[in-house]
Amino acid sequence: MALIPLAAALAACTPSGDTTAPGTPAATGTPAATGAPAAPAPRPATADAAKAAPGVQAKIGQPAPDFALPDLDGKIVKLADHKGKTVVLEWFNPGCPFVQLAHRQGGLKDVPAQHIAKGVVWLAINSGAPGKQGAGKGVNEKAKGELGMSYPILLDEKGDVGRAYGAERTPHMVVIDPKGTLIYAGAIDSTKGGEPEPDEQVTNYVDAALAELAAGKPVSTPETEAFGCTVKY
Repeated sequence: MALIPLAAALAACTPSGDTTAPGTPAATGTPAATGAPAAPAPRPATADAAKAAPGVQAKIGQPAPDFALPDLDGKIVKLADHKGKTVVLEWFNPGCPFVQLAHRQGGLKDVPAQHIAKGVVWLAINSGAPGKQGAGKGVNEKAKGELGMSYPILLDEKGDVGRAYGAERTPHMVVIDPKGTLIYAGAIDSTKGGEPEPDEQVTNYVDAALAELAAGKPVSTPETEAFGCTVKY
């Protein structure tokens, strides 16, 4: 497996000096070390509408915490609106090289479109705080176009939803079944954030979980460790 050069990836992912290695659990709710931005990005008018079910922590086999978050157009999207459907949540940061790799040539390049065509709801969530890397409406609008993302990007600027789901890395993936039960959480695939060798057998955990769910089978790998940049709470 050809991993992204660590120093280069960390420099691109954390320009403000967070040197936590990919795959090393980050302290949930603790912001990474940052430099002082010249001016914090303005909060959109809809930011205060973002909320998650208070005191609820996501667990495999348990009901997924409900939430309401604004998309890039300011429309509030609620998990409850998709009751009865399979939902995939993707923690997103356009400034993270692991996210870029996954979308351009890795496990997020074609898989979302394939499953959206089958009726799966796919939602990207950016839990970056204002002024942090990859945060803000404009940056995410540009990335959505460049990466060809046909599904919504939701802004979780207070980080409540990310923390409720234990999201520590980008990308961090969650699969929720039509009953509202969390059935998978962790990495998009088995590459650990790197570029696989030509003959390497790669398991896309999200793709596999969705296939098993559609076949009426239990998810064989319900939880893995997410690899990538720290979520910029």
